[in-house]
Amino acid sequence: GISLSPLIDSQDEYQKAVAIICGSGLGMLADALSNQDAFKYSEIPGFPHSTVQGHAGRLVFGELRGKTCVCMQGRFHMYEGHSLCKTTFPVRVFKLLGVDTLIVTNAAGSLDDSLRPGDIMILKDHINFPGLCGLNPLCGPNLDRFGPRFPAMSGCYDAGLRRIAMEIGKQLGVAEVMTEGVYAMVGGPNFESIAEARLLHRLGVDAVGMSTAPEVVVATHCGLRVFGLSLITNKVLLPELLLQRVTPPETCSLRLETQDWALCLGIEKKHSRPNLPPGVRQRCL
Repeated sequence: GISLSPLIDSQDEYQKAVAIICGSGLGMLADALSNQDAFKYSEIPGFPHSTVQGHAGRLVFGELRGKTCVCMQGRFHMYEGHSLCKTTFPVRVFKLLGVDTLIVTNAAGSLDDSLRPGDIMILKDHINFPGLCGLNPLCGPNLDRFGPRFPAMSGCYDAGLRRIAMEIGKQLGVAEVMTEGVYAMVGGPNFESIAEARLLHRLGVDAVGMSTAPEVVVATHCGLRVFGLSLITNKVLLPELLLQRVTPPETCSLRLETQDWALCLGIEKKHSRPNLPPGVRQRCL
């Protein structure tokens, strides 16, 4: 296996670096890095193996417009059988490397009438349902070298970074498909029942997925600035909407084809309008 110890020992290279966790089908974010140096997860001691389609399973180091970055091409999920300590292990590695900002991305289902497939939701807050039930990556002895026993989650999504993202959206002319919202994490891997979707909607959830919250909890515990983005890939089935639930292959297809997802990271816009799969509204960036 490949050891990251030399990288951790030479923290100066990664001081003030940005780490990006690429969600399902969004690994092309890492492809935008220059001067790449990539490692397979299977070659890194302590890293789990990603088993989900659309997750390449690589840690990619490089530069994005002069900024040092490290990208996870694929994340780890509870529903794969990983413990939350394992799913969030890379976040603490980033902290040890000297990273100070974490960008989390995911593909999510919309519960808000105004959020349509192809839209980008900037996370302003989250509801961590596994965490509310005692499944929290911070359970157990506190790791004092990283953070306090009882970290506050209020304001875990950096307000300054959110404002910058919205301003960039205006400059690029895509502000009409960007909005802020509340993300909810559920355990998965099954999609939500009608009753569950109704409950989430009434609780004020705008989009729902099966990841992100544990990583944000650990990042906040570590003192990292956090910025989160959700690519809306489908509408969650609500009885009053009577919309067909998009199947996993269709959502994966949309995730892979919506290249404009990366606009807020400063990646060059691709003026392509993908042929969306049946059941998905014909609207994209």
